[in-house]
Amino acid sequence: MNKQTYESIGETLYSEKLDNGLTVFLLPKPEMTKSFGIFSTNYGSIDQTFVPLGESAEITVPEGVAHFLEHKLFEKEDRDVFADFGKQGASPNAYTSFTKTAYLFSATSQIEKNVETLIDFVQDPYFSEQSVEKEKGIIAQEIKMYDDQPDWQAFMGTIKSMFQNHPVKIDIAGTVESITSITKDDLYTCYHTFYHPENMTLFVVGNFEVEQMMEMITLNQKEKSFDKMAELKRDFPEEPREVAMKENTIHMPVSIPKCTIGIKDSDTELEKEEFLRRDLLGSMILSHFFSTGGEFYQELYKADLIDDSFYFETNLERNFGYSMIGSNTAKPEEFAAKIKEQLLSTKKYALTDEVFERMKKKKIGQLLRAMNSLEFIANKYIHYHTMGINLFEIIPAIQGLSLDDAQAFLKEWIAEERLAVCTISAAKG
Repeated sequence: MNKQTYESIGETLYSEKLDNGLTVFLLPKPEMTKSFGIFSTNYGSIDQTFVPLGESAEITVPEGVAHFLEHKLFEKEDRDVFADFGKQGASPNAYTSFTKTAYLFSATSQIEKNVETLIDFVQDPYFSEQSVEKEKGIIAQEIKMYDDQPDWQAFMGTIKSMFQNHPVKIDIAGTVESITSITKDDLYTCYHTFYHPENMTLFVVGNFEVEQMMEMITLNQKEKSFDKMAELKRDFPEEPREVAMKENTIHMPVSIPKCTIGIKDSDTELEKEEFLRRDLLGSMILSHFFSTGGEFYQELYKADLIDDSFYFETNLERNFGYSMIGSNTAKPEEFAAKIKEQLLSTKKYALTDEVFERMKKKKIGQLLRAMNSLEFIANKYIHYHTMGINLFEIIPAIQGLSLDDAQAFLKEWIAEERLAVCTISAAKG
């Protein structure tokens, strides 16, 4: 077992790659009453076209399989997984994103037992034709529910406005039509390809005994057998740099319109150094220009163009990326024009050493505050780990960024053809 101490943040991380390929991270925090465990696979909704494990021909599965699989893993032939966790005082959950599927729990007692339950239920798939058919109705209702949520429609509407070919433009849950074609065989094919220990990460953080926990996990995995893992071959279509639609209006029964401006980012696969540089600078610069304490925010607020729903976010993944800025606004056209004007002006914006140092300190402060959350640490560690980056080494990376790095980023960050506007407007008549 590897032990790494990070004195600057007061953390000691234990890790091991087991014989079957599973990577395990244990972060003991004896001062905490709660513990959190997450078992994650590097497989999300965008992984539709791939070569199945043990085969040579590429296949494309229906939209929404990753999310469908997440639902079905909780259902067993002989027991209820939620009841198992409940008896052990744990609260379980799961989520599917564009790039990963994760199963998790939080608890204040029986941590080892809950980790074992977490591993065992994820590594014990049971799908029957009858249960798959039943689930289609449940997920169809979930999809329809999201169809009625303006915030989600604004998010996906902006994504669809930005991306032309990349499967990120497809709703994570799929469509009511696509899920009807999902079969038991599709689920098993995706499960055996992507849920191999080699493609998964287990992270446990909180109040537990490290040696005992690692011993339990190691023995648990030794008692199971898995086919030899081949290199995963996933296929993605070429994505042009420009957005799919510069403007997109969705009519819904809303009392006040919503407007979101999307910035289409990376369209090429990034190596880890470039990925981290863009990831850090993207979030720092977005925060610099649009934070609630900034001049531009105050200008928007005084002009009555935004309310407390104003937000900005950025998300960078290995082969796609985007940022969004949005708000409820009674004047969506004026709001969009002001945001675009501000974004396009950044090309000529000259940062100073003093300002950039403040930006770096702010980013470090945000990261340190977020590390008070067990959920943040575990989720973010796994996110960066899939890129070959260590979350606990990001602070030195921030400190190492130069003013030249920031100015170079600003010069190529924004382009008119990579901006999209999505408006949720009141339904006509």
